[in-house]
Amino acid sequence: MNNHVISKALLVILLSVVSIGARSQTSRNSAAPPDQVESVSQRQTAGSDLRADRALRKSIYKALAKHAEIDAGDISIVAKSGVVTLDGTVRDAGQISTVERIVRSDPRVFAVTNKLRAQLPFEE
Repeated sequence: MNNHVISKALLVILLSVVSIGARSQTSRNSAAPPDQVESVSQRQTAGSDLRADRALRKSIYKALAKHAEIDAGDISIVAKSGVVTLDGTVRDAGQISTVERIVRSDPRVFAVTNKLRAQLPFEE
């Protein structure tokens, strides 16, 4: 009989702990506004978007490296969902359109914001 009472008491304690844990999780999720609660699939999508943006950026730098006349070291490339922003300097004004043409040749690029500038010549 004593074992039976102990078993029931342990079962009641276990169910209480599980119930408290479940309420705690529910209240944590409901405390955040619905627009701030991020689902697992949204986080996975964001992660894959970030990887795709990085891959596009890397691909653009590789394409620019094939053109010896362009110094891509002074060019900043930001890619976000197929929208590419170029910033920095190139040696001469003619390279501005060349860089943009190279970037637009990638089929993953939907739009380009070109903020490139030509370097000013140094006076001797």
